[in-house]
Amino acid sequence: MDKYPDQKRAVQFLYPPIEPFDQRMLDVGQGHRIYMEQCGNPDGVPVIVCHGGPGGGTSPAMRRYFDPKVYRIILFDQRGCGRSRPYASCEDNTTWHLVADMELIRELLEIDSWMLFGGSWGATLALIYAQTHPERTTQLILRGVFLMTEAELDWFYGGGAGKFWPETWAKFTDLVPKDEQDDLIAAYHKRLFSGDRDEEIRFGRAWSAWENALASVYSNGLSGESPGDYARAFARLENHYFSNGGFLHMDGQILANMGRIAHIPGVIVQGRYDMICPPQAAYSIHQAWPNSDLIMVRNAGHALSEPGISAALVRCMDQLAEEMTQ
Repeated sequence: MDKYPDQKRAVQFLYPPIEPFDQRMLDVGQGHRIYMEQCGNPDGVPVIVCHGGPGGGTSPAMRRYFDPKVYRIILFDQRGCGRSRPYASCEDNTTWHLVADMELIRELLEIDSWMLFGGSWGATLALIYAQTHPERTTQLILRGVFLMTEAELDWFYGGGAGKFWPETWAKFTDLVPKDEQDDLIAAYHKRLFSGDRDEEIRFGRAWSAWENALASVYSNGLSGESPGDYARAFARLENHYFSNGGFLHMDGQILANMGRIAHIPGVIVQGRYDMICPPQAAYSIHQAWPNSDLIMVRNAGHALSEPGISAALVRCMDQLAEEMTQ
């Protein structure tokens, strides 16, 4: 659940652009090859970035939230998206495959433990990885928290958010027959996996447009048309994960397992007016996680690139850098 409509307004808070010192494709099994890169200081504090979506992919701007003199910044495109191949593939593509891919990266790079930095679905993945491998996690920095619960999916795909954006919601719902509108994830699934590429692109664009239109607090409810291949991949992967409840063992699993990471320090940066991932999820895990700080950003929505969100994240990473170098 993530895109970046406000990049130009946020760049003033970011570090200057940098290029990777290491780029490679990794064979992770089951026919998947994922893109991975490293930037910054090769001997620095390792931090892995978990991008949103599922299916969003990384962007060069994600390198710029960290002081490159301090951090060893690791980015990767999750299975089926970005530069990973096969593109838009949902076969052997589950949360647990992604956790295993992260472990493969850690072992390959000979990193004992690392920070996790993720927003939206990236926050979900970071939390699940940390709960699975707490001994490998030194710190969590989360943004726009999504806990992969039925209640959150019902909010965004069941009409909750649509009450604030009725005209935009109508464009999303009117593409499917009335008798299928009580389960829009299933209705879109049928069309996103129909085998008709033109239909998959049309519904992929509609799925992506609904999300992108609500990403920013500055939104007017409109969003530009995404490139067809990107929209198809993004929508198929999100729908695949959401149709399967994120492949978690039970609804509410992440919140129930917060005790596993109670000792790990963390920071949560949350937009007060996040329409995609409302603040209740961030507040809930903060309440269950005594070693966390919650930063509620006023006048901000969901997107990583919103000025208030970007400023808070950079400030957070700078403070951590200062503490580690004292």
